[in-house]
Amino acid sequence: MSEKVALITGGSRGIGKAIAEKFARQGYNLVLNYMRKKKAAEETKEQFEAEYNIKVHTVKANVGELDQIRSLFASIDETFGRLDVFINNAASGVQRPLMEIEEKHWDWTQDINAKAYLFAAQEAAKLMEKNGGGKIVALSSLGSIRALPNYVVVGVSKAAVEAITRYLAVELAPKGIVVNAVSGGAVDTDALKHFPNRDELLEKASKRNPAGRIVKPNDLAETVYYLCTPSAEMICGQTIIVDGGLSLLAD
Repeated sequence: MSEKVALITGGSRGIGKAIAEKFARQGYNLVLNYMRKKKAAEETKEQFEAEYNIKVHTVKANVGELDQIRSLFASIDETFGRLDVFINNAASGVQRPLMEIEEKHWDWTQDINAKAYLFAAQEAAKLMEKNGGGKIVALSSLGSIRALPNYVVVGVSKAAVEAITRYLAVELAPKGIVVNAVSGGAVDTDALKHFPNRDELLEKASKRNPAGRIVKPNDLAETVYYLCTPSAEMICGQTIIVDGGLSLLAD
């Protein structure tokens, strides 16, 4: 894998960092996109380059802006001249009750979570075609199929992510590009600290989960990586739920 390149948006923290480290262990060179946390991105770059003897390219970009998406992929092309894996992990959103949602909340969340995925995938596909194909995996959440408290705009955006995944999978399969999504249950990361009902979510997930524990970032990273291996070549357009069986239970 010494020449292969993986892009992970939001790849310097939380689930994104766990995914990035999994690919680093396998010898992939990395592109880590960030929007605000430059220090975290640079620290991750130094850590991975030292531990795994790979090259890590960090790029600041707000993926909700089309011009910045295009600049991100131009930088990848200039630095590596190829892209083999694109992990659409960066996400944002406003957690409020439905009747408190404003237009700006909707637009921000949809731009970062759904619009960015579609147009970034277009740019990724252009680079992947140069090498005869590639893999795209998007991160989703159970709010795409279940009505979670204060999650309406994020949940709708994640439902869009899963729908976009299906369309990309069909359109890009003839180009040798395999597209899937991974949906996680409640995972205790920095992002979950923004949820007003964080403690309730974590307590429910840990006590009621058939697997006996909460989902960890590495659980998602392992599944994401598997979908990018030859063993998963015929898994196409699917959303794989990684939650230990929690979503199978009746409330």
